Amino acid sequence: MKPAKTITPDPWAELRVHTQARVALGRTGASLPTQEVLSFGYAHALARDAVHLPFDAPALCRQLEAAGWSTLNVHSAAEDRATYLLRPDLGRSLSDDSLLALRDHATPEGVDLLLVVGDGLSSLAVSRHALALIEQIRAQAPTHWRFGPVVVARQARVALADPVGELLGARLVVMLIGERPGLSSPDSLGIYLTWAPRRGRSDAERNCISNVRAEGLDYAQAARKLLWLCHEAQRLQLTGVQLKDRSDLVALSDADVEPLLPLS
Repeated sequence: MKPAKTITPDPWAELRVHTQARVALGRTGASLPTQEVLSFGYAHALARDAVHLPFDAPALCRQLEAAGWSTLNVHSAAEDRATYLLRPDLGRSLSDDSLLALRDHATPEGVDLLLVVGDGLSSLAVSRHALALIEQIRAQAPTHWRFGPVVVARQARVALADPVGELLGARLVVMLIGERPGLSSPDSLGIYLTWAPRRGRSDAERNCISNVRAEGLDYAQAARKLLWLCHEAQRLQLTGVQLKDRSDLVALSDADVEPLLPLS
């Protein structure tokens, strides 16, 4: 007589080949199999660690400078991680020292495209993906676009790019930031694009490209989407809910890309 099976397989198990989502886990009686319980605990620990892992901003600056970029270091008004998590509003504002430093680096002509890298809720995502994505952006961008220095921001929320871009006179600002970790994605990088950045911009005035990582959107495709949106933002003089991402439907040739216009 064959022994009874301890674990009842889930009939949807084939779905697991196509996704990292927690589907078709099977069961043991009325509970989950031990392996799945342990896997959940491990995934939860990775997500928590991603939030609290210190951001090594100097290391990223060294990597960027070795690749030929100039960099600026800034800090939000949130002094530490605990304050950052409890006071999201402080993560959207610059510290007093950073405000003064950026004013010293402003130029009359401004920049066409300013890149800001913020730790957000996953410094792991930034350390893994930011440099490679920035290199793809530079490789695909029109040669006549003027980039500013890459601004590396600690304890940053998405909206911190608004005062940074405003102070440096950016036509467009791009925030590359660690996204809120999920149980299958502790290292997802997000991209937020804002036309004519200034303090007080709302999230409805930005475009987002999400899930940049090995298991999600690759660097080359993310850069292509971003630059398509930059071109359309220039044409329409706006970003946000009125700018739809049609980059998968409409090809953009180099001949279509005009120099960015100065702010009105």
